[in-house]
Amino acid sequence: MATIKRFEDLEIWQEARGLSKEIISISEIINLKRDFKLKDQIKSSSGSVMDNIAEGFERDGNLEFRQFLAIAKGSAGETRSQLYRVMDNNYIEEDKLLKLISEYEILSRRISNFMAYLSKQDFKGNKFKESQSI
Repeated sequence: MATIKRFEDLEIWQEARGLSKEIISISEIINLKRDFKLKDQIKSSSGSVMDNIAEGFERDGNLEFRQFLAIAKGSAGETRSQLYRVMDNNYIEEDKLLKLISEYEILSRRISNFMAYLSKQDFKGNKFKESQSI
């Protein structure tokens, strides 16, 4: 795997960003726009996916990165759950729900696969370089 220097280069972050943009677009639907709590919750959880990927990457530690990826995966699940509420309140149609659910499930699997990949790596991260030499 090529060395990634910026979190923006991670495909999972790019996908999370795209999905977050789609959620923001949905939140502008007139009726959902008035449902302040649900609108804020789903925008927050969808943004949390990309934000936790970025924060974990910037921590420069493999173990911490995996922890933040787990949080990002949890936020993807939270967003999926909130999407059902969005549909149940008739803010989106079922076909839109199913498309987004599928995309979030794929993203969750990709995050899990990346976590598994990282767990097999010997490199703990820049944060732990000093403690490795002691």
